[in-house]
Amino acid sequence: MIASGQWFKDDYGRVEILRGVNLAGSSKLPFKPDGATWRRESFYNYKDVSFVGRPFPLEEADAHYARLKRWGLTFLRFLVPWEAVEHAGPGIYDEDYLNYLSLMVEKASRYGISLFIDPHQDVWSRWTGGDGAPAWTLEKIGIRLENIHACGAALLHQEYGDPFPKMVWPTNYERYGAATMFSLFFGGNDFAPATRIDGVPVQEYLQDHYINAFLEVARRLQGFKNVVGFDSLNEPSSGWIGRSHLGTTRGVLMKAGPIPTPFQAMLLASGYPQKIGRFNLVTGLRLGSKRINREGVSLWREGHECVWRENGVWDVRRGRPVLLRPNYFLRAHGKLVNFSEDYLKPFIRKMSSRIHQIEPSSIMFIEGVPSREEPSWSEADGRQCAHAVHWYDSLMLLTKRHRNYMAIDIHAMKLVWGRRNVRESFVRHFEQLRDKAREEMGGMPILVGEFGLAYDIEKRKAFSTGDFHKHVNALESYYNALDANLMNATIWNYTADNSNAHGDNWNGEDLSIFSPDQQFDPSHLDSGGRAVEGFCRPYPMKTAGTPVSIQFHHDDRIFHFSWEHDPEIEAPSEIYIPDIQYPEGYRIYMPQGDYELTGGTQILKIRCKCEEPRVVELIVFPLDNQPF
Repeated sequence: MIASGQWFKDDYGRVEILRGVNLAGSSKLPFKPDGATWRRESFYNYKDVSFVGRPFPLEEADAHYARLKRWGLTFLRFLVPWEAVEHAGPGIYDEDYLNYLSLMVEKASRYGISLFIDPHQDVWSRWTGGDGAPAWTLEKIGIRLENIHACGAALLHQEYGDPFPKMVWPTNYERYGAATMFSLFFGGNDFAPATRIDGVPVQEYLQDHYINAFLEVARRLQGFKNVVGFDSLNEPSSGWIGRSHLGTTRGVLMKAGPIPTPFQAMLLASGYPQKIGRFNLVTGLRLGSKRINREGVSLWREGHECVWRENGVWDVRRGRPVLLRPNYFLRAHGKLVNFSEDYLKPFIRKMSSRIHQIEPSSIMFIEGVPSREEPSWSEADGRQCAHAVHWYDSLMLLTKRHRNYMAIDIHAMKLVWGRRNVRESFVRHFEQLRDKAREEMGGMPILVGEFGLAYDIEKRKAFSTGDFHKHVNALESYYNALDANLMNATIWNYTADNSNAHGDNWNGEDLSIFSPDQQFDPSHLDSGGRAVEGFCRPYPMKTAGTPVSIQFHHDDRIFHFSWEHDPEIEAPSEIYIPDIQYPEGYRIYMPQGDYELTGGTQILKIRCKCEEPRVVELIVFPLDNQPF
């Protein structure tokens, strides 16, 4: 596969529309012992863990891959946390996991499934409220893991217990643990010059270990043609870099529960109790305040202190902490910082260069900070790159309520009212993302690396009734917006060990399109799917030419696809037509081509008769709906 202009293309020159899934939600967590965030057992024993079995045990792979292929989800964003590769210590790679990963990738190839590796993280690590980085990255700067939650440096499900407040985990980006580690990872050279690990500047130490771990993954997977590339870093964070003032929460996009200012976070980590603001999740309005770290617990091991005190941001004068440099993260080298251009972009270039030394044909899937500005790229910079943006129906995700008549316009930051207006706003959002990739990111192709919905909406009612029509309705609106913009996408997510009780086993989230708790007939591949009709839809997998329009109407099951045929391409176009949408069969209207249905694969192969470039069309409709 190559990234050619605005499209992904195969070896024959056919345009590929990539539709798939993130595999998997629980890949963020160790398999042995079970690292589900609602469990506290073994949480602090980070060396003796294994991710072998994530996303699922090898002996179960055939059933899961066969299901994904049947659903037309043949492109995977395959999650591999840094911790899975290098959890035991710096430079110690888990050979068993790397061997397992190779076997999983090889087995996926047997099902015609392609993938790219996603070095997944959320809020830095499991010990700062998410997943990703190994625990030793925190210990190397002097952090005592057991004190992170107690001092307010992170809000941990493992320590807080069940039920964990919904969608509160992203607020850990504002707390000391994640904010500090990202600031050091991306900007340690400028903002923490006094901080070194084993004699190496902290930024170089952390970045080199991260990149080297995934270079090891790249070496193990070298030669697998179904591995098309690597993500740079899932949902990177700027930490405190660019923050205008360390004494305020102004500019924080997501506020839920108690949120400290950066200076308060620094003081909490050093054992100073703080009275901090408490905010409403949906409105972001301040509700009052809460006193945190009443016991004066320090984050630091003996002989260590706050890295920001060490670098002169604050100090203790006459027994009281004083903020010495409130604008510390706003400027570097005499100018205002731009995180995306000054810190994220150089890191992506560095990782891309190293990956391409091993696999020159690898595509680098670039991510910016969610809801922030992405780096700009020239056409030359963007060669063999793709923009892997994330998008969610924010209001539904935050409230876990289905209101198809109301949504948040994330670009204009205002409410949208009315079913039609909501759906049109989704189309417009994707259009704006696509145009940005074309105009500001070197014309690179775009893939929506994450989108999806919470399945535990409406107080989990669908789990008892089996009625997922609201989920289908929401998914239909998302996929219609993708189709309208001819976009590639991998839905979040498929979790093989999902349950109705604990969701994806991570911070209370439940976004898996599959659950064993809905699997009433294990012998049937569709069993266990949730709202399958919402995401299992017809689409052009490979087009001998350039796609012009994709439309699928769920109510009448009519699929319409038009494209500009390229007579120079000898291979046929391949259209995925799922049995789920056409259980009684279908008819085809296509005046300009010959076609054949490949037995049992749900793939319609089309060869156009026209010898000159021209726009041709295909219409598929169920047998009980014959408009012609």
